[in-house]
Amino acid sequence: MGDQDLPGVLVSGLEGSYGICEDHVGDLQKHFNLITLQEFLENKMQFGPKIQAVYIWGGRPAIDQELLGSLPSLKIIASAGVGLDHLDLKLIASFGVKVANTPQAVSSPTADMGMALLLAAARRVVEGHMLASAPDTEKFSTNWMGQEVTGATLGLIGMGSIGYKIAQRAKAFEMKVLYHNRRRRKLEEEEAVGATYCESLDDLLQRSDFVLLAVSLTPQTQRLIGKRELSLMKPTAILINIGRGLLVDQDALMEALQTGVIKGAALDVTYPEPLPRDHPLLKLRNITLTPHIGSATHQARRQMMENLVESILASLNGLPIPNEVLLK
Repeated sequence: MGDQDLPGVLVSGLEGSYGICEDHVGDLQKHFNLITLQEFLENKMQFGPKIQAVYIWGGRPAIDQELLGSLPSLKIIASAGVGLDHLDLKLIASFGVKVANTPQAVSSPTADMGMALLLAAARRVVEGHMLASAPDTEKFSTNWMGQEVTGATLGLIGMGSIGYKIAQRAKAFEMKVLYHNRRRRKLEEEEAVGATYCESLDDLLQRSDFVLLAVSLTPQTQRLIGKRELSLMKPTAILINIGRGLLVDQDALMEALQTGVIKGAALDVTYPEPLPRDHPLLKLRNITLTPHIGSATHQARRQMMENLVESILASLNGLPIPNEVLLK
């Protein structure tokens, strides 16, 4: 807990794996009295009325009806990142509370991560590292090969800010870009990245060498890629997911990887996170896994923090809220 004269802001914690970024604490305390979740839970009567904003970092603290009902002065929930699947927007709105996120801060680093996973899976970088560093490796086979990226067809599922930035990067690799999205992009936007719209998801799956998921998790997109969709993909295709784990039926994916329905997969997201240590996916050689680090750069995380501060201050001062999430 900090300066009592500053607006109270609820945070998950000030340190540890589930706390806010320790490098950001000093900057946040210039503007807010940071109240940790533990402090609040130990004395709701004292701290509840003082909290005017909730600062969500890494999906924490969790927002539910009980918490909202305990914060009578709450004006805004500011959530780091672009995903909103951890928030019940209708419930929050029913309490008269605003929501803001940080879409601009995450788009470039997450697009970079998407391309990094695509390249790593295509060229079997993780397998190659294991081979090159294994103590029993005595020679390298000249027939140890991966997939070509230059000139290949990339199928993007989702063409928002992240998807579009991936298309820009794919163009530099001379890839043919297909995309499937709720709404078609403007013609000039398509032409700028050489992207072709696929109204049919099935068509995109059948034509693509790489299928990359860059779409939000909603009830409509949950398990968007299942056994049927995987069976439509080329046996040489690679699936990349930088969205949310629940976009993919993981049991169907595991079967597809084991039986050669598709060549490989690269996932920055799974369900749950992390996977249980005995999960079968962890034993496969044709999968690359990273720990949900799409936006995990020092620069992006600092911009996220600064964007959240800006949104909270605007809300508390009755000004238009940057990056406000409007209930559709």
